[in-house]
Amino acid sequence: MEKEVGELDGVQSSVVNLMKQTLTINVAPVAANTIASQIETIVHSHEPDVEVSEIAQEYYIPAKKQDTNTSYNNEDKKLTIRLAIGAAIYGIGMALTVFVKVPLPVELVFLIVSYIILGGDVVWQAVRNISKGRVFDEHFLMSVSTIGAFVIGEYPEAVAVMLFYQVGEFFQSLAVERSRKSISDLMDIRPDCATVRRNGELITISPESVAIGEIIIVKPGEKIPLDGVVLDGDSMLDTRALTGESVPRSVHKGDEALSGCMNQTGVLTIKTTKAFGESTASKIIDLVENASSRKAPTENFITTFARYYTPVVVILAAILAILPPILLGGGWTEWIRRGFVFLVVSCPCALVISIPLTFFGGIGVASKRGVLVKGSNYLEALNNVSIIVFDKTGTLTKGVFNVTDILPANGFSKEQVLEYAVQAESFSNHPIAKSILSAYGKEIDQSVISDYKEISGYGISAMAGKKKVYAGNTKLMDSEHVEYTACEKVGTKVYVAVDGQYAGCILITDEVKPDSKKAISDLKHIGVEKTVMLTGDDEKIGKAVAEELQLDEYYAQLFPDQKVEKVELLDSKKRQGSKLAFVGDGINDAPVLARADVGIAMGGLGSDAAIEAADVVLMTDEPSKLVDAIDVAKATKQIVMQNIVIALGIKSVFLILGALGIAGMWEAVFGDVGVTIIAVLNAMRILKK
Repeated sequence: MEKEVGELDGVQSSVVNLMKQTLTINVAPVAANTIASQIETIVHSHEPDVEVSEIAQEYYIPAKKQDTNTSYNNEDKKLTIRLAIGAAIYGIGMALTVFVKVPLPVELVFLIVSYIILGGDVVWQAVRNISKGRVFDEHFLMSVSTIGAFVIGEYPEAVAVMLFYQVGEFFQSLAVERSRKSISDLMDIRPDCATVRRNGELITISPESVAIGEIIIVKPGEKIPLDGVVLDGDSMLDTRALTGESVPRSVHKGDEALSGCMNQTGVLTIKTTKAFGESTASKIIDLVENASSRKAPTENFITTFARYYTPVVVILAAILAILPPILLGGGWTEWIRRGFVFLVVSCPCALVISIPLTFFGGIGVASKRGVLVKGSNYLEALNNVSIIVFDKTGTLTKGVFNVTDILPANGFSKEQVLEYAVQAESFSNHPIAKSILSAYGKEIDQSVISDYKEISGYGISAMAGKKKVYAGNTKLMDSEHVEYTACEKVGTKVYVAVDGQYAGCILITDEVKPDSKKAISDLKHIGVEKTVMLTGDDEKIGKAVAEELQLDEYYAQLFPDQKVEKVELLDSKKRQGSKLAFVGDGINDAPVLARADVGIAMGGLGSDAAIEAADVVLMTDEPSKLVDAIDVAKATKQIVMQNIVIALGIKSVFLILGALGIAGMWEAVFGDVGVTIIAVLNAMRILKK
C-alpha cells in the first residue's frame, strides 16, 4: 500500500507507522479532490476492511486510549478456535490412518478439511494477490509449497506445514503486539480527563474540551492534563515520564506546570496556557509515534532487499526443482520437494518485521529516558557521531548569570553605571540583561527610554531621557569609537558608555553545570573523537571553560553566522562516513542545529522552538543525557545487526540443507517462522535498556 499509493501523482508522502498501525498519506492541495478515490481503491485492493479517512487539522490530537488494547484480542481468540478445530480434525484423521488403517479417500477427507480450515485464508490471499499482479509474498510461498506437497503425495506433511506455519504466525503476531504495547506503555503520559472550574462548579471533561485560559484543578495522584501556570498551591511533580528523572520537582504559585507530569502531594490550581493538542504531553506522544516515518538507512536497505530477495529465491527454487531432474534424469518428486522446502525457508519476515520494531523500541526507550529522537535515521546516525560541537551558554554552563562586580570609570559611580545599563537593557529578554535587571532590583521607568535597538553580536543602544546609552561588548565600543579600558577579569563583560564617554564595566559570571565535565569524559569513553565548544563570549571565558571541561577545541567571540561557518569547517574535516552533532539551546542556535548532521536541543522541556529546530531533544538541562542517547542508539544498532546475522545466517543454513535434501518441511517451517519469532523476541530486548 505504502509503495503503490506513494507512486500516485499528487501524493507528497506515504508512510506506514508501526506504532499506530496506520498508513499516513500527505496529498498536494491541487490533487486533494481527485485522488481520494484512487487511494481508497489501492488500499481496499490489499485490505478491504481498512478504513480510509481524510483529516485536515492544524494540530495533533492523539486518539483516546482503548481499554481493549491488549496483546490478545477477539480476533486472536477466533484464530485460536480455528487453529484448534483444524488441528483436532488433522489429529483425528492421522489417528484413524495409523490405528484403524482407514482407506486413503477417508484420510484425504480429514486432511483436506483440516487444510481448508487451517490454510484457506492463506491460499485465498495468495490468489487475490496474484490476480492483482503481486506474486512474491509469504502467502504465495506457503500456498505453492503445501499444495505442491499434496500433488506429490506428501498429504500429512502438507497439512502439518500449514498448521505449524499458522501457529508460528500467531505467536509471532502476539510477540509483535506485546512489543508494541510495551512501547505504548512507555509513553503512557496522556491524561484521560481534566477537572475544570466553570461557573463556580467543578466538572470533569475530556482534556480536548478545555480552552486556553480556563482554570483546572489537579489533585494528588492525578496527571496534569494541559500545560499551564500555577495560580494556587504547592506540590511535588513526578516528571519521569517527560524527563526520565526520578527526583520530583517542586512547583509553587507562578511556576510552569507541564502536561504529563504526575501531581504527588498538594492540590494545584492551574490556568491553562496551551490547548490539549499543543501541550507538552501531546507533542511528545506525536513525536514518538511518528518517529517511524523517518526510516533509518538500515530499514530502507532491508525493505529494498526484501523486494528483490523473494523473487530471486523463488526463481532459485524453480531451478532447483526442474534443472537437476532434467540434467540427471528422473527423481522429479524428490527435487520438487526440495524446491518447496527452499520456498518455505526463503520468507524474509524475520528481517522485515524485527528491524523496524527494534528501531521503534529504541526510540521509545530513549523517550523514557527523557530523550526525544525524531526518527530512526537520527537514532542510527548517533552511532556514527565522531565530532560533537557544543554551544556554551545554557548547554555546558547553567546560563544563570549573576553580576559579580561593577568597575566604574571617568567619574561615574557603580550605581550610575548599573542604572544606565538597566535602562539600556530593560526591553531585552537575554539572560545577561535579566541578570543586570535582577542586580538593580528596583522599578524601571521605561517611559524615559526611546530609540531602543538590539545590535546582534554587539549589544544595545537606547536613549535614556536625553542621553545616548550603549551597553555591550568591546566590538560595540570600537564601532562607536568609545575609548575604554579593557577588563582583564574572567567573565562576561558589559561595557557601558553614555553620550560617547566610557562609564564603566559590569562583570557577569556563569557557572558550569555539575555534570558537564563527566559528560565530556563519558562521550570520549564511548568513542566520540573530538569535542568542540563555540561561544560568543570573549577569549578568556572560552578558554577557561574549555580547560575546565577538557574540551579538544574551542572558538570564542563568534557571531551566529560565524558559528555556522565553524561547524561547516569542522564538518569538512570529520572522518569519512562519520557524523557531526551540534548541541545547543534550540532557540538561538537554530541555524547551526539545521546545518549539523544531527541537531540536538538541550533543555527542551516545554520549549516549542527546541522541539521544532532539532533532530534530537534532550528534555532536561543535563549534558549527560547525550550519553544516554548514544548509549540507546548503540544498543539498538547492536540488536539490529544481531537480527540481520541471525535471520540471514540461519536461513542460509536451512536453504542449503533444503537444497541438499537434508532438511524437510518441518525444518523449513522453523527456518521461516521460528527464526522470525527469535528475531522479534530479540528485538524486544531493547525495551529492557
